[in-house]
Amino acid sequence: MSESAGSPALRDENERGDDGPVPDGVVETGAAEAGAAGAVTAVSEDTERRRVRRTLGVLAAVALTVIALDQLTKALAVAHIDPQNPVRIIGDTVTLTLVRNSGAAFSMATGYTWVLTLVALVVVIGILRYASRLVSTWWIVGIALVLGGAIGNLIDRMLRSPGPLRGHVVDFVSVGWWPVFNVADSAVVCGAILLVGLSVLGYEYDGSRTGFAARRESGDDDA
Repeated sequence: MSESAGSPALRDENERGDDGPVPDGVVETGAAEAGAAGAVTAVSEDTERRRVRRTLGVLAAVALTVIALDQLTKALAVAHIDPQNPVRIIGDTVTLTLVRNSGAAFSMATGYTWVLTLVALVVVIGILRYASRLVSTWWIVGIALVLGGAIGNLIDRMLRSPGPLRGHVVDFVSVGWWPVFNVADSAVVCGAILLVGLSVLGYEYDGSRTGFAARRESGDDDA
C-alpha cells in the first residue's frame, strides 16, 4: 500500500524542499553589486598600470640622461685632455685631469675592478627588479640617479681596456683635494644623498610619510 500524502515522511520531505524561486529584485541587486565590484577592480588595475608606467618612464628618462651625459663627457675627455697636461678651470683648484681608474667611485678600492663590476651588476639588477614598487617621485629620481651612474661606470668596466670586467673607468674632474671623478660618480652620490635625506625626513618610497614629513602634513591639514 502506498504512503499517503499526509504521512509524516512526505511532510518532512516537503519541509526540506527549497524556499522557492529567488525574487527578481534580489537577483538584480546581486548582479549590480558584482558588476560594481568588477568595475572597481578594473579601475584599480588600470590605475596601478598607469602608475607603474609613470614610474618606469621617469626612471628611464633620468637614468638614460645620466648615462648619455656620462659617456659623452668621457669621450670628450679622452679625445681632448692630455693626461700629462691638465686643463685649468679655476687655477689649480678646479682642473680637468684625465685619469684611468681601476677602482670604485672617486678612485677608491683600486685593484678590485672585477669585484666592483660584479657589485655594480647586482646593484643594477636589484634596482630594475624592484623599481616598479616606487611611488614617490623624488624616490624615483634618486634611484634613477644611482642607476644611471652605476650603469655609466659599468659600461667603462665592460668595454674599456684592459678588457671585460676589468676595464678602467675614465675620471676627469678634479676639485681641490677631492679625488678625481666623473658624471656617473656625481650622479651616484647625489642620488644617495637625496635618498638618505628623504628617509631621514620621513618621505617613504611608497608615498607614505612618517616622522617630520607626517607632522608637517598634519600641520598643513590643520591650517
